[in-house]
Amino acid sequence: MSNLQRIIWIASFPKSGNTWMRSLLAHYFMPPGQAPDINNLRNFTTADVRQDFYDAANGGPFKGKDMADWMKVRGPALRLIAQSRPNHHFVKTHCQTVRLFDADVIPPEVTAGGIYLIRNPFDLAPSFARHQSADIDTAIDRMCNPDSVMGTPTGIFDLLGRWDDHVYSWTHAQGLKHRVIRYEDLLSKPAREMRGVLEVFLGQKVDAAKLARAIKATSFANMQKQEREKGFAEKPEGMTSFFAKGQAGVWKDDLTPAQVGRLREAFLPTLEKYYPEMLKETAAYAANG
Repeated sequence: MSNLQRIIWIASFPKSGNTWMRSLLAHYFMPPGQAPDINNLRNFTTADVRQDFYDAANGGPFKGKDMADWMKVRGPALRLIAQSRPNHHFVKTHCQTVRLFDADVIPPEVTAGGIYLIRNPFDLAPSFARHQSADIDTAIDRMCNPDSVMGTPTGIFDLLGRWDDHVYSWTHAQGLKHRVIRYEDLLSKPAREMRGVLEVFLGQKVDAAKLARAIKATSFANMQKQEREKGFAEKPEGMTSFFAKGQAGVWKDDLTPAQVGRLREAFLPTLEKYYPEMLKETAAYAANG
């Protein structure tokens, strides 16, 4: 094992619970009163789009023209991120685990494992639409587009691709120790899901009182309150509120039967594997259009 295999990725398609998971872990692992609010999460976790690491890896301000420029500097930037803490630490990503320009987007030499968050695409679509300041049909187009990316003005990218390819890339990455968590299960049984992460995946003995405190501190209402009072630095430009609904099942209010049908058709095999309980209800809804 290379001594740089320190990154435990917190990976997801956008709007699938990544910020919530980072907050839960921060509140669990940091001393009481020291856990960061939603705007200081970088004190506990970092992200693979941090400009300062790209600048350092580039030996000066990084501004890439295209994805080839990005990939040239990404590997060195991730090595600096891995080196930034002495032991295992958490790093957020929205990238797929694929190879691009003959290099790994998620390099095994800096990777200790991954916590992968998945959210059903019916609830994801309206949330992703708000995140992108787009209408729902455009958001669905992007979820179905294998070339879908998000990028910073300086040319640092999130390599999203299709929603189902994203799921597949993380759940089938060779040699990657990973734990898959459905956003819906984290909502309905946060203690059980977090125990799975802490005990089974991270090999930690769980402190029940600490876990209860972390779950309470990161309730959706508390996250919304923080955003209302302090704003949220990671919120994309043009988006009114990042923590908007945070529920499961909102798709029934937000999507038309045609949109539900599109998502079902596009992602059926992945839905059969991860959301079999939604197949009947969404089929009936789509058929009533």
